[in-house]
Amino acid sequence: MADPAPTGHIRAYLGFLHTAFRLATEGGIAYFAWMTVLTAIALVGANAWAHQVAQGMAITGMSDHVSWGLYIANFTFLVGLAAAAVMMVIPAYIYHDHEMHDATIIGELLAIAAIIMCLLFVTADLGRPERFWHLIPFLGRFNFPLSLLTWDVIVLNGYLLLNLHICGYLLYMRYRGQIPDSRWFKPFVYLSIIWAFSIHTVTAFLYCGLGGRPFWNSAVLGPRFLASAFVAGPAFIIIALQVVRRFGYPLGQRPIDLLVRIIRITCLINLFLFGCEVFTILYTGSSHLAALQYLLFGLHGKHALVPWIWSAIAMNIIAAIVFLQPGSSRRPWLLNIACVLTFVGIWIEKGMGLIIPGFVPSTLHEIVEYFPSAAEWKITAGIWAFGLLVYTVALKIAIPVLTGKVRCPQCAPPLSEPPTAPAIHGPT
Repeated sequence: MADPAPTGHIRAYLGFLHTAFRLATEGGIAYFAWMTVLTAIALVGANAWAHQVAQGMAITGMSDHVSWGLYIANFTFLVGLAAAAVMMVIPAYIYHDHEMHDATIIGELLAIAAIIMCLLFVTADLGRPERFWHLIPFLGRFNFPLSLLTWDVIVLNGYLLLNLHICGYLLYMRYRGQIPDSRWFKPFVYLSIIWAFSIHTVTAFLYCGLGGRPFWNSAVLGPRFLASAFVAGPAFIIIALQVVRRFGYPLGQRPIDLLVRIIRITCLINLFLFGCEVFTILYTGSSHLAALQYLLFGLHGKHALVPWIWSAIAMNIIAAIVFLQPGSSRRPWLLNIACVLTFVGIWIEKGMGLIIPGFVPSTLHEIVEYFPSAAEWKITAGIWAFGLLVYTVALKIAIPVLTGKVRCPQCAPPLSEPPTAPAIHGPT
């Protein structure tokens, strides 16, 4: 039996942390090569950010006319990527699909990495990063509850804490070989479902609540955010599930099939909502018209975003056609191509295709185009590399625990079926 004394719990917890550290720092040549590449890219981004802090935002492509650029574009996209974990949580816990439980943890770990990247992109966008403390609830100068930015900060940090608690508790109980106490995680799971919708809805309201930016003043902006999130997020998770399965995780085909069925619906909804907005603006000639014309066709000889948005439209349409093909989930190479196309397409649509046209033309009807500078691309690549590094380490720790290769030697044996692979015990 497990040691009921507090010292036994403390010893098991410290053993879990020690084993997690060991798992994160051990691996084969491929693992260290991958981590080395990510670390190098992250350091390049950190160096570029240091130059930005020292020299000011003048080294970016942003200006008084276009004050949000590549950083906020990535922030917007990653909020949706984090919210997509709910697509795994709902079938696992609402419909009691036990085969989805382990796959849910993989999705929630992605949400943690995505939220961390969101916070880093917001920090990079601050001209004075030392003032970041003003965004911390109860410490900074909040205009609560009127400021939507305040709500956005609260829901993002709350969602991060929820996923950290759920994943940490479930992995720790699996490490101890015990059945998790539902009172300690199920209420947080159900709360995370509501919270996942709220983080993207509040972010959408942050844009469409700006009356001086007519391109964002649309009632379908929130539904568009959710639809695109539930396309790009599952697409990334599908690739992640195939990668971890390739490295020995005994995951069935059911989670991938379920995510493909979700994408088949949400990709069409996303294209439909985009088409509805384009028709409404072009047909009625509303106040959105100039910004949409600049985005789709260019305006007054300025057409920086035209190649971006038409590439995104083409990628999303091709991916939708592939996903709708019968048996597409049984052909990994074709499925991966579709996932990459839709992921990149949504990144462009929700990033450069949404943020920049909100500023072009400006409120003074001037057309000042935005081109990301080399420093912005380096910082963006560095943050993405750091996020992938966090996600890789999280999976490196989680998978041996989920498969039963890592167990607490002082704790009770697992109450479910014993693992097929020999256990790698933590420290005594």
